[in-house]
Amino acid sequence: MDEPVKEVCVESFQEAMVLAAAGAMRIELCDNLAVGGTTPSYGTIKQVISKLQVSAMVMIRPRGGDFCYSPDEIEIMRQDILVCHELGVYGVVFGLLNPDNTIDIERTMELVEFARPMQVTFHKAIDDTSDLLLSVRQLKNIGVDRVLSSGGKPTAMEGCEVLLKMIEIAGDEMSIIVAGKVTWENFGEIIHLIPSTEYHGRRLVKY
Repeated sequence: MDEPVKEVCVESFQEAMVLAAAGAMRIELCDNLAVGGTTPSYGTIKQVISKLQVSAMVMIRPRGGDFCYSPDEIEIMRQDILVCHELGVYGVVFGLLNPDNTIDIERTMELVEFARPMQVTFHKAIDDTSDLLLSVRQLKNIGVDRVLSSGGKPTAMEGCEVLLKMIEIAGDEMSIIVAGKVTWENFGEIIHLIPSTEYHGRRLVKY
């Protein structure tokens, strides 16, 4: 089995540079992590892509708060995805829900198609849905490349049972990125409890 991907969440070029040098295989590039992450600036994205030898997944989220977006906010997301296209970004990260906290299938499909050929991750908005396993099936049908989740719980350890079911449903067609307080200290234990191909954390690489 190939070595699992360690994706590290960062909110600045400086952090990205340090963590890429420390061995991060991929970064999720955000701004405003205090609200769960929003879209980073054009300049930050460009600097990371042009200066660092690391794959970057760019957060596409116009604001903090819920994941139900107005038509204007969807257009902002489209424009930010277009910027990522132009800069040659590896992939983008977004999540769209309906007011009843189900997956917004129609607009997710539209943004996935608009983002191609970039990779697409559906982020932890999935953990706000009431039926995570149904949500995984829907995202798999849409053709999302990967889903970031802690199994609907604050930590991967607590969401272990659900994460294992999500990984089983995803199969070989989609990756489940295990998240939720995954660190370099507990990585050995988590990879044993929740075998997956990808893991995500703020402190997943020691530096």
